[in-house]
Amino acid sequence: MPTAEHVMRHAAERPSRLAVCGPKARLTYAELADRVQGAARHLLGRGAGPGTLVAIGLRDPVALLTAALAADLAGATPLVGDPSWSRARWSRVLTPETAAAETPAADVSAPPPATDTVLDVPAPFAAGLVVDVPLPYASGPPVWHEPKPQDLAWACVTSGSTGRPRAIVRSRASWTDSFEHLSELAGIGRDDVVLVPGPLVSSLYAFAAVHALATGATALLPGRRPSTAQAAGATVVHLVPHLLPDLLARAGSLRAAVVGGAALGPGPREQAARAGVRVMSYYGATELSFVAADIDGGGLRPFPGVEIEVRLPGAEERRAPLGEVWVRSPWLAEGYLGDAAGPLRRDGDGWVSVGDVAEPYRSGGALRVRGRGDGAIQTGGATVVPEDVEEVLRKVPGVADVVVVGTPHPSLGAVVTAVVEAEQAAPPPRALLEAAARDGLDAAQRPRRWHAVPSMPRTPAGKPARALIAARLADGDPLIRRLA
Repeated sequence: MPTAEHVMRHAAERPSRLAVCGPKARLTYAELADRVQGAARHLLGRGAGPGTLVAIGLRDPVALLTAALAADLAGATPLVGDPSWSRARWSRVLTPETAAAETPAADVSAPPPATDTVLDVPAPFAAGLVVDVPLPYASGPPVWHEPKPQDLAWACVTSGSTGRPRAIVRSRASWTDSFEHLSELAGIGRDDVVLVPGPLVSSLYAFAAVHALATGATALLPGRRPSTAQAAGATVVHLVPHLLPDLLARAGSLRAAVVGGAALGPGPREQAARAGVRVMSYYGATELSFVAADIDGGGLRPFPGVEIEVRLPGAEERRAPLGEVWVRSPWLAEGYLGDAAGPLRRDGDGWVSVGDVAEPYRSGGALRVRGRGDGAIQTGGATVVPEDVEEVLRKVPGVADVVVVGTPHPSLGAVVTAVVEAEQAAPPPRALLEAAARDGLDAAQRPRRWHAVPSMPRTPAGKPARALIAARLADGDPLIRRLA
């Protein structure tokens, strides 16, 4: 966690300023700093320090942040994971190349590990601890670790919806040095009250909480959908697009919103403008951090310090409609823990990609991202980007959200299939959905199969869990019904 030094400074300068407000605790900066110091002394007594990994699985967001800050203060690297994970699950994340083969499937349902359970972890870490209950307070002299820019100061998991999560490790500078840029672009300052309406296992929400504390603001951490009172007190919110309309209706003092995780359509941005709320939306990835930001609705432009290329297929360069996004910047992650397999790729000149696709891009212009390349649907010789179809269907009255996937077809390879979540009990009529598809989509893009689901499964970041939805469709989940 690259923020402990900031918390200590704010505690000295404004000790009575409210730092965090969660379901179980409200702490000033002085109180938070004291708790972090006590927890850091406990971790040092358990052998934590430089070269160790502290894996944290805590439901309470204030206790989680305290533990992560304590690990940072002790010089260790915190890894925030899901509080429901068993020891077998943690082992699969920490030692991905061996644990998956060696741990029986039945062990996944075993009870969670005891507090401070010691686990072996791969290089560059010598050892690791798993913390699954709030850390105790240990008395003693103040703790201080001299931070360095290249310290491995933070690790988080991708928000994948199926399979074994990948842990991503990043340097201190790849987080701390971006704080000032985000504050300037979004207009966030030390007097703000920042609402973080999601679980901190998501890198999006974890970054939001960390940034608020680094800035000296107050972080509101409900750990779930915020109450009306919590929303009403916020001046800034970090969230995913589908949550924005509701927050705009309930947060009377809101003046700024930072929106990531998926593309933000013009409707919510216009709604925010009418409410007097400044919106910064951005495109990025857990492995890449910030790539591009849209601060005024004029399109995504490179985040400060970021270079962008959209690489088109060589021989087809002039005719290719889409290319692959490559990025070079100071905000990139170091890689996956244990050299786990993942979409992150590097070339020899410092450029990286996670396979996202975009329209051809020229420096100085807007970046038009069209989704993750490995999610594209190949149907009858055509390539369909799901996000293009979803953007059209989300505008249909009565549609709360929609996910588009490819389902197998004997001659076409796959057909475009839409799964609709309704705003009310019943989804819109299929005829209305098909009419919208005819009006806004090319023939190859139009869904041939239509389904409805009462509640869309989501990742910890709040995004629709596309892979899980596709798997449930394939398994014939009875909760996903076909629209006649």
